[in-house]
Amino acid sequence: MKPVLIVLGAILLVALLIGGWLIGGLNHVVRLDETVNSAWAQVENQLQRRNDLVPNLVNTVKGYAAHEKGIFTRVTELRSQWAKAGTTEEKIEAAKGMTSAISRLLLVAENYPQLKASQNFLALQSQLEGTENRIAVERMRYNNSVRAFNAYRRTIFGAFFASLRGLTQPREYFEAVEAAKEVPVVKF
Repeated sequence: MKPVLIVLGAILLVALLIGGWLIGGLNHVVRLDETVNSAWAQVENQLQRRNDLVPNLVNTVKGYAAHEKGIFTRVTELRSQWAKAGTTEEKIEAAKGMTSAISRLLLVAENYPQLKASQNFLALQSQLEGTENRIAVERMRYNNSVRAFNAYRRTIFGAFFASLRGLTQPREYFEAVEAAKEVPVVKF
């Protein structure tokens, strides 16, 4: 009778170990996925903050630079594209365009010395610069989360657990716009 109990105990122990390994693996892939989702929510939070600030900046600059109509139209279009975007990929593309448009808007502002001296403009510019820095930090955190998820998903056991949870698609990184790769020209 004792050998039967030992064999049953060993089988039960092996079953518990395998069950614990499966549960742990399934939970790990979910935690990684939720980390990516949380990081993306923070990126969206900062992008929304920027979208809330942009109309104030645009209106302030408009008063000084009425003939620069094209840039204002583009900023407004991009702001609405971001609000209408349904997927993460669409939001990433809209945010890239907004980053480029805001850079052009700030360049326009530099051409108007009286605007640069305006307290409203300086306050908005400071808020916008702070927001851009926050966005950069959140993009970095998002990309780190995506890297961890995608790397785990590509491991042998990670792929197994990800497929069991239906998380087989890699997450998309938030990448810089092409214009950001160009060396800026500084003229005095």
